[in-house]
Amino acid sequence: MKKYTGETILLSITLIWGGTFVIVKAALQDVSPVLFVTIRFSLAALLLLPFVFKVIKKMDRKVITGGILLGLIYFLEFVAQIVGLKYTTATKSGFITGSFILFTPVFQLLLEKKKPGGGNLLGVLFVISGLIFLSSSGTSIFEIFREIGSGFNIGDFLTLLSAAALGAYIVCLDIISRKQDYLLLAFMQMGVTAVCGVILTVFLSAANLEPAEFSFNNNVLLAVLYTGILATALATTLQTKYQKFVTPTKAGIIFSFEPVFAAAFAYFIINERISYLGFLGGALIFAGLLVTELFNEIKPG
Repeated sequence: MKKYTGETILLSITLIWGGTFVIVKAALQDVSPVLFVTIRFSLAALLLLPFVFKVIKKMDRKVITGGILLGLIYFLEFVAQIVGLKYTTATKSGFITGSFILFTPVFQLLLEKKKPGGGNLLGVLFVISGLIFLSSSGTSIFEIFREIGSGFNIGDFLTLLSAAALGAYIVCLDIISRKQDYLLLAFMQMGVTAVCGVILTVFLSAANLEPAEFSFNNNVLLAVLYTGILATALATTLQTKYQKFVTPTKAGIIFSFEPVFAAAFAYFIINERISYLGFLGGALIFAGLLVTELFNEIKPG
């Protein structure tokens, strides 16, 4: 029962993340990317602070070190992805980011010494195929591979680094969250990410690499509140609490629904068209999730 509760919670979190695409896309016209990440996680940490006071006595060295490690990986993932997007195409960014589904079982094998089950690996294959189709803005499979196969640049490298960081984060969270208080661990992650964001924002501004720009308007306010409250404070806390009931590879497959939900939000809110290849990609990702349910998989430790 805990397994299915965990899977339902993770799918709900992914739905929330999918909604961030349309909202953040509009807000980034009026706020610099790294500053936005800093504000987002600072708000989330402040929101969780009152609840942490109730369990602060449980904070020990393991919680602190685990939270710092997860926070650093989390920060690397977010910044690498958002900066990489400035130098690569949306299609390549979407596909490369989705490659975290390949990194997750690798890190699971390296860090937990567990081999993903055959059903999980087959599900990964379906998901990768789905991401290829979903990443296409055109109507031909040849267009997809032509754009994805174009010159590898710094933006692609940063996006690949972000995908690897996400794969490592999912596995590290699986290991660390089993023995720690989830509220303290979630708070530490948000706090570390916020502090790193402040440091990087100051550095980039001082070096004239990315001036700290912030224009307060409805788009920015909506993006800060939605991502800070729902996509970070709530989602990170729930993920920290419930992901331990789901295998890392299975969690990765569930999280791969984010671009599917993002495409759905874009279609209904800003009327972005979805090609028939996009629909096929979403169907393949859903098939990947079904495959992992129908075939035997490894059990969480």
